[in-house]
Amino acid sequence: MRELSLHILDLAQNCVAAAAKNIHLTVNEDEQGFFVITVADDGRGMSEELVRQVRDPFVTSRKTRKVGMGIPFMDMVAQQCGGHVDIKSSLGQGTEIKAYFEKDNIDRPPLGDLASSIKVLLVGAPEIDVVLDYIRPPRSLHFATKEVREILGPTADFTNPAVYQWVEEYLRQEIARVQGKEDVG
Repeated sequence: MRELSLHILDLAQNCVAAAAKNIHLTVNEDEQGFFVITVADDGRGMSEELVRQVRDPFVTSRKTRKVGMGIPFMDMVAQQCGGHVDIKSSLGQGTEIKAYFEKDNIDRPPLGDLASSIKVLLVGAPEIDVVLDYIRPPRSLHFATKEVREILGPTADFTNPAVYQWVEEYLRQEIARVQGKEDVG
C-alpha cells in the first residue's frame, strides 16, 4: 500500500471483523523520533500463539481466505523504515498494534488520505465507536464518534451521505490545521 492511511483502514477493518465495539486510532508524527500508528480495539483478541504467528501472511483467523496481509505488510514497511511493530492482545480483551517508523526515513510512505479512510470505516461499520487522535506537535486533533452522536442525536447515522460527508470535511479541515496547512484568512 502506498499510503499509511490505507494500512490504518485495513487494520481497523480487522477490528471490525473481531467484533470490536470500540476502535481507537492514534497517529503521532513525533513520538521520540518515530512516526507511530496505533490501532487498538476491544474485540475478541488473539491467543498468545496467534500473536506470535500473525506476522506470517499464511496465518490468519479468516475463514474466507487463507492469507492475511494487513499485519505482515505493516510489519514489513515499518522494518524498511527503521522501525518495528508491537502487538499486544488477550483473548476477550482486544488487541493493540503499534507500528513505529523512523520519523524522517525517506522510505516511509506518506500518511495519505486519513479523512477518507475514517469515512470508509464509519460507513462500513456505523455502529462502532471510533476515536481518532492525530498528533503533530505542538498541535493535535481528537475526534470521537460518541461526541458526534451526542450532538446529532438520532440523526447520527454514519451511512447517511450528509453525515459522512460532513465528517470527512471536518476531518480534512482539522488534519490540515494540525499539519499547519489551514487557510489563513
